[in-house]
Amino acid sequence: MPFDDEFESITDDIQAEYNCSSEAKLARKQYLPLDLTAVYERDLSSFSDEQKSKALERYKLISVVAKEITGGWTPKNIDPLIDKYSAQFSINRPSYKTVIRWYKSFCESDGNIVSLVEHHYKKGNRTKRIIDDEAFFVEATERFLDAKRPSYSQAYQFYMDRIEIENSNIISGKISIVSYQAFKERLKKLPPYEVALKRFGQNYANKLFNYYQSSVLTTRILERVEIDHTPLDLILLDDDLLIPLGRAYLTLLVDVFSGCIIGFHLGFNPPSYISVAKATIHSIKSKEYVHDLNIGLTNDWLCHGKMETLVVDNGAEFWSKSLDQACMEAGVNVEYCKVGQPWEKPRVERKFLEVIQGIVGWVPGKTFSNILEKDRYDPQKDAVMRFSVFVEELHRWIIDVHNASPNSRFTKIPNYHWKKSEETLPPVALSDRDEKQFRIIMGVLHKGVVTTKGIKYKHLMYDNVALEQYRKQYPQTKESRKKTIKIDPDNLSSIFVYLEEIGGYIEIPCNYDPLGYTKNLSLSEHVRIIKIHREFIKGQVDALSLAKARQALHERIKSEQEHLSLISVEGRAKKAKHGKKMAALAGLSNEQPKSIQNALESKKMPLDDNLDEHTPVDNLKSLWNKRKAIKRSKR
Repeated sequence: MPFDDEFESITDDIQAEYNCSSEAKLARKQYLPLDLTAVYERDLSSFSDEQKSKALERYKLISVVAKEITGGWTPKNIDPLIDKYSAQFSINRPSYKTVIRWYKSFCESDGNIVSLVEHHYKKGNRTKRIIDDEAFFVEATERFLDAKRPSYSQAYQFYMDRIEIENSNIISGKISIVSYQAFKERLKKLPPYEVALKRFGQNYANKLFNYYQSSVLTTRILERVEIDHTPLDLILLDDDLLIPLGRAYLTLLVDVFSGCIIGFHLGFNPPSYISVAKATIHSIKSKEYVHDLNIGLTNDWLCHGKMETLVVDNGAEFWSKSLDQACMEAGVNVEYCKVGQPWEKPRVERKFLEVIQGIVGWVPGKTFSNILEKDRYDPQKDAVMRFSVFVEELHRWIIDVHNASPNSRFTKIPNYHWKKSEETLPPVALSDRDEKQFRIIMGVLHKGVVTTKGIKYKHLMYDNVALEQYRKQYPQTKESRKKTIKIDPDNLSSIFVYLEEIGGYIEIPCNYDPLGYTKNLSLSEHVRIIKIHREFIKGQVDALSLAKARQALHERIKSEQEHLSLISVEGRAKKAKHGKKMAALAGLSNEQPKSIQNALESKKMPLDDNLDEHTPVDNLKSLWNKRKAIKRSKR
């Protein structure tokens, strides 16, 4: 025999392979054989219309025969009844034996009409025509079930090559080769989970075949809130310089019960604790500020208040100690999804698609996730929307479109469900002081130094009367001047400084705020403005002229050094004895950048080592006497 007896079937071989692999042990936790005890019998609806119709006609015939028959089920008693009623039915006239067989099957099945269905679907050959190629088919299957994912044709070529080599050593009874189509059909009958597991990996196989439980049901708003990030396929422009800023990252928070978007953050820094904190702070705050935007809104943004549970994935920004500590202190439970299972927070994932379809896709500057879709479109050149305009339009889409529109299944309107839940079971109301306390808890931690001018943070100075009184009342050392500061990353108009002596935070406003620059200014926006301003200033510098000036300066210094080296050290020391007096007397300054000698010569004064010997003494005495007389007269 050219093959071993152990290869009885392809399923057994694949199972044996899995038993030997460590990956199989993990896979068996996800893949279990179908529990046949939970399978219920087939009903009449599962058959074709023709089969159902014939079964019903048979049922009607045996029913009238059983009702009117007298005596036993003999040909003498059955044939007259068949002749009488068979014309009323669409089936051909059966023989008395067939009617008896139908009636017997119906009774043995406890009156199940399925027993009267034709059994033609069970006909056909179910045995393999070629049985001596099994070992080579198993080898080809192993080649097919590989992470390199070879095609059906490549696996079939391997299968034929192995048999050709084997047949070259056989004189009689050569091994038959199935056709490509038959080989392909046999591969398609393999368990699909095992195929996906071997060819694509466990994560893909689980996503493709796992059973997904429905998400946790909620009974009120803010009971569960989902949060996530995504980069937008959009390039926006700087408001002033009109230069492309790149792709922005959007962080969204979605209430599970109502479906409302309750807060967001849009910035250019990759997702981090700062973006999570900013979006969370924005979600709990009152949204009255939207009425100050330069757009007309039809609806109010109703969403505000502290959530009970924040559902996050396993991103690094969500596993930070800062987030755990802040949420624990604020009384917010953090729930982590399982690794590689984003469907456990489906609502926020779906909102990103709605944002892309609802607003991003209509804005010039779209980058296209698939590079092949770009063609000749250049987002760097074709971006036409400024960053601030997009932020305003994003507000409009959230407030007047998303939160005010029914969902795709027309089962809820986010704003309507928010209002009804708020009327029935309103969330905990946050006062202004509570909101500020939450801003402190979720704020970005920073260590700053208290100086005589206040506290400096990101080129902004913060100071007020309270901090001035604190500096006057409490002496500070080099170490105690370093204070714990909490920054609201969504609003830099003020910071919170912890003072050990009073055991709490005080709010310090920005004391230099021309034209309300820091009003609702976010941290990422401010950092971006500083960077762009620095780059703008650098762009205005003529590097070539600066290089020439510095080079000329070095050459002038070098020539001066060479000139001075020609004069003796003693001579220079002797002349420098009264240099300052001579420079003052000569009136040497930036307005008259000349030598002392030229200045004295223009005034016809001698330049000598002993200044006092050649100075007109009489003139000095007369001036001195006049000065004394003026002082006496003033007395």
